Amino acid sequence: MRRSAINSAIRQAEAMLSDHGWVLPDFANWTPQDHIANRARSAWLSERQIGWDVTDFGLGRFETCGLVLFCVRNGLYGVAGERPYAEKLLFVGVDQETPFHAHRMKLEDIIVRGGGTLCVEFTHEGMVEPITGEPVADELRIDGEVFPAFGQVHRIRAGQGITIPRGLQHRFWGEDAPVFVAEVSQCNDDRGDNFFLEPIGRFSEIEEDEPTHRLLWNEGGNA
Repeated sequence: MRRSAINSAIRQAEAMLSDHGWVLPDFANWTPQDHIANRARSAWLSERQIGWDVTDFGLGRFETCGLVLFCVRNGLYGVAGERPYAEKLLFVGVDQETPFHAHRMKLEDIIVRGGGTLCVEFTHEGMVEPITGEPVADELRIDGEVFPAFGQVHRIRAGQGITIPRGLQHRFWGEDAPVFVAEVSQCNDDRGDNFFLEPIGRFSEIEEDEPTHRLLWNEGGNA
């Protein structure tokens, strides 16, 4: 992705946060110079994958296959004394898909906080064994109500939340307007706990065509 596209995507996410009255921690607004001035804290955040994240999954078509995220808090899986949970915010465009992927470690709730409708779809293909050894579920809950996972698109509207079972391949996109989404889960590891149905990448190569607005979390520790 071009840096200009990443900058634009983050600015749009910041505008959505403002529209919904959400305020992020101070480091969300850091410039690259702020990361240098706070090098130890920046490295601590980066190690835990906390901060901004913009990806086109290496496909070069961000508008139709991409995602903007901000990880607010996270721990290191299996490390004593670390937080065993994570919190993320996701900014999903209309017809902008996050492609089929599954997690072995992470059980997650995806909650629509505002904006449009989030469409979530599951497939029988490409299941991965949960780290707990439990069978992969074939049903799920939306705010406690049980639904079969397969054979339909689950439409999650503002205020609703869907629990994504471990090991189950899922994809999602916005339907009628940009969607402001929250994710609460066990520890998140975007380097090692994303198993895509198709052979695609989690992170984007960046083409530097303008100054950086916000560093991504995987850049912050190297500032």
